[in-house]
Amino acid sequence: MTTLTVAGVLLGGALAGCGGASPAPPPSPSAPATASASPAAKKPPTMAPGPAGRTPVFSRRAAGGGGAEKVVALTFDADMTAAQGPRAKAGERFDNPELIALLRRLKVPSTVFMTGRWAEEYPAQAKGIGADDLFEVANHSYSHYAFTADCYGLPVVGKDAMARDVERAFSAFRQAGVRNVVPYFRFPGGCYDDAALRALTPANVTAVQWDVVSGDAFATDAGAVAEQVLDGVRPGSLVVMHCTRSAAPVTGEAIGRIVPELRKRGYRFVKVSELMEG
Repeated sequence: MTTLTVAGVLLGGALAGCGGASPAPPPSPSAPATASASPAAKKPPTMAPGPAGRTPVFSRRAAGGGGAEKVVALTFDADMTAAQGPRAKAGERFDNPELIALLRRLKVPSTVFMTGRWAEEYPAQAKGIGADDLFEVANHSYSHYAFTADCYGLPVVGKDAMARDVERAFSAFRQAGVRNVVPYFRFPGGCYDDAALRALTPANVTAVQWDVVSGDAFATDAGAVAEQVLDGVRPGSLVVMHCTRSAAPVTGEAIGRIVPELRKRGYRFVKVSELMEG
């Protein structure tokens, strides 16, 4: 297996979201957006709160209760900070429409963890992803700032602003007209502690981590990324990848290798909501 460390990929994800002053919180939080506009839509599953009401954390389907079924969830982080707007205007691309188009062609259900700032920069793409039943949109914070200290150099959200930061991202989704939003949250850089889990309790979300690191952040070798994923996937796995051209330029090429091979091995692709349901 090609050696690409967890710390390395988290650092890559962190670097993709660095910079700028902490964004001002919205006037007041409200309930997170939930999946689909239809009243008959199936409610996405969530986990029960942890001890003392702490935000629960999901990282893969448990071995029991259908865990041996050959299913895998591919997740894609759409990272962008508030301070990266000038870079986007100068031509840097924090989106990856070719990757989304490839997932559609390959018919791969996926979960996109989107920052609110990304939805503001690319509202048409955010709306298009959220309108497609192949995808579901989850929360990756408003501006990819850390929820703990010393998280790969990321600026830090204050404990009293964490729940408001999550709601600010949900609000950005609503403003962009994003549907198929699920009440899941991914910590920027994957960094969290007990205090962060307590602080997020009012947001009513399930935190979603992963058990397979793709290593696609700043990677230049698609074969190495594909190898790392194929070596790591087990029944019930949850894979973390990225949906930003500037920070993860070979993800699409890697997906073109990963998807056919996993299907050949008998795997079925599911969204996080289905993985959590099992």
